[in-house]
Amino acid sequence: MKTTDGTDGTAEDLALVAAARTGDGGIVTAENVCHFTGGPCAELVVIGAAAGQGAYELTPMVAVRSRDMAVIPLCGRCRQVLIDYFPGIDVLVQPEGRRLTRLPVAEPLPAAFSRSAPQP
Repeated sequence: MKTTDGTDGTAEDLALVAAARTGDGGIVTAENVCHFTGGPCAELVVIGAAAGQGAYELTPMVAVRSRDMAVIPLCGRCRQVLIDYFPGIDVLVQPEGRRLTRLPVAEPLPAAFSRSAPQP
């Protein structure tokens, strides 16, 4: 996405994508909106995109860093929004040095958000 000054408005290390499965088996994907004032994370954009498609039931969600496709944990804000709107949803996380794991979103923070998310 280009801003009015012609730049892409993203910080490469913070460009993220997310995906979730809908109740009918579809997949909704989205990218975060980076801006120096902040912006919605990819997980929140997935929720909006799903609602726009009439999908109000989401099952596993995953967030991935764009530059290297590393699976990253949810930030606190996204985790809270998911707990509030989809308390039964699972999320995919990959704690550093461990295998990809599916966890309930409300489970204590086994893989807290970090700007230095796992490197491949």
